[in-house]
Amino acid sequence: MSANQRGFASDNYAGIHPAALEAIARVNTGHEVAYGEDSVTARFDEVVRELFGANAVGFPVFNGTGANIVALQAATKRWEAVVCADSAHINVDEGGAPEKMGGLKLWTIPTDNGKLTVEQAESQLFDFGVVHRAQPGVISITQTTESGTLYQPDEIRALADLAHKHGLLLHLDGARLANAAAALGASIKSFTTDLGVDLVSLGGTKIGALAAEAVIVTDASTVRGRELAEAMPFMRKTSMQLASKMRFISAQLVALFENDAAVALGNARNANAMAARLYDGVIALAARHPQISVPNRAEANAVFPILPADVAERVLESYRFYVWNQATGQVRWMCSWDTTESDVDGILGVLEAALEG
Repeated sequence: MSANQRGFASDNYAGIHPAALEAIARVNTGHEVAYGEDSVTARFDEVVRELFGANAVGFPVFNGTGANIVALQAATKRWEAVVCADSAHINVDEGGAPEKMGGLKLWTIPTDNGKLTVEQAESQLFDFGVVHRAQPGVISITQTTESGTLYQPDEIRALADLAHKHGLLLHLDGARLANAAAALGASIKSFTTDLGVDLVSLGGTKIGALAAEAVIVTDASTVRGRELAEAMPFMRKTSMQLASKMRFISAQLVALFENDAAVALGNARNANAMAARLYDGVIALAARHPQISVPNRAEANAVFPILPADVAERVLESYRFYVWNQATGQVRWMCSWDTTESDVDGILGVLEAALEG
């Protein structure tokens, strides 16, 4: 893949948003205290409270896998487990790191669309107090999911209520949290803190950062929240996620998420809009070419069409993307903060030529 070739494989393929790059350069002057005791990270702390509420606390880390492992380690005791969808990033896309690095047992549940329901989560909430079974300690959901689907606020609230009823915590993997906020047309606080989410892995990289994520404790005023906030610095260090020159990570997050996440949401709205355009284009082609289909709407910035293998191979000659399900031929086309209408029209043109060729 050449430097100028556009792709739909992942929003990680996109470059750094100018606001994030400028923020890094802007704070690259003089000396600042290391390991997070700097003025830029203090500003990030303010942004966290603005986004998640007055009692929220944030901990910048390097990457999304690290954010998830730090959060889930802090939230679980040694004998506890994490309940999640079988398609969750922590289960299928982190190289076994939650198990190997975090020592976490994952109780996974098959889902139709990547979203856990209360009934599905309840299927793993049993044998409390039985020493022979890893005890459920956390329910972890992803917003938006690995299947491109979007939890509605009432669904998150129901899962939070279920978790708290059994003494569990609710963790939300928000690698694409900005895309979810843009799709819902809601503030980040309204579908996290306000609904009872205890921990959030806040994604910055997919929405325009160079390398910047954070773990958010949404309410450090509660007993459990205070325990999490006190544990997090130590978990971050022992999990190799403590940045010495933290101001450069914090600066990116501030640039993206200050002013009610103005830059992040602007980026997300573009990515979501391009996915909607892509979805509509594939649907139009499917009306003339029944060998392709799109089972689900584009709810945020991903489209999951089903293509014949020979068609997918021809499109892959021009655009990079992932085959999501080898058995069904489903592929994933992910739009990014910098995806343009010409990018979308380009891949649709190649797809049309492949179908008619």
